[in-house]
Amino acid sequence: MTSISVRDETGQLITYEVIEGWTLMENLREYNVPIKAECGGACCCATCHVYVAPEWMARLPQTREDEEDMLDQAPNVQDNSRLSCQIVMNKDLDGLVIEVVPQE
Repeated sequence: MTSISVRDETGQLITYEVIEGWTLMENLREYNVPIKAECGGACCCATCHVYVAPEWMARLPQTREDEEDMLDQAPNVQDNSRLSCQIVMNKDLDGLVIEVVPQE
């Protein structure tokens, strides 16, 4: 089984088993991780914004132009920012570490 670790607001890592083929956003919502994801994965907002642990950035698919456009409008963007709706989980991402960006 593939898993991810989510850093919570206290800095603690919580590990979840995820479904391969689903986006990271879909998996986070399945576990009621506090992520808005208002557009439901259409890459039309940035409310599924996450920080990816730096050591994982090179393993993710390249950021598409529409994702970059949404991140340009998002608050608190960092070099390791991604939209979780654009990351499809697979066995190569087993152990992925992320932090959900607090919603303002």
